[in-house]
Amino acid sequence: MPREQKQVRELQEGSYVMMDDAPCKINHYSTAKPGKHGSAKARVEGKGVFDDKKRSLSQPVDAKVWVPIIQRKQGQVVNVSGDEVQVMDLDTYDTFTMRIPEGEDFSSDDNIEYLDYEGQRKIIG
Repeated sequence: MPREQKQVRELQEGSYVMMDDAPCKINHYSTAKPGKHGSAKARVEGKGVFDDKKRSLSQPVDAKVWVPIIQRKQGQVVNVSGDEVQVMDLDTYDTFTMRIPEGEDFSSDDNIEYLDYEGQRKIIG
């Protein structure tokens, strides 16, 4: 799996982290000072990259967490049918189908950018 381990203190808002076995983008990161009987804690709130679910994580700042390596790729729209587009990857020439995000409009030969992680893909605009 394309992921690496990092300490919680290395995370930043806008970066990615695995929460409940799903890649999430961090929306909010805060820390609490160490108490009398423990170490400093971090609270991380994020939103699923591919499912848009809100998730949170509370860990000591020196704990290790998995960080997904999400690739940003280029593609070209081959065909549009209903709420799906057929896209060809511009590096590997693989062809696959993806859902069109709400409010987006595509036509054949449009170049798009998308995120790819372990076969999960999402068009970004």
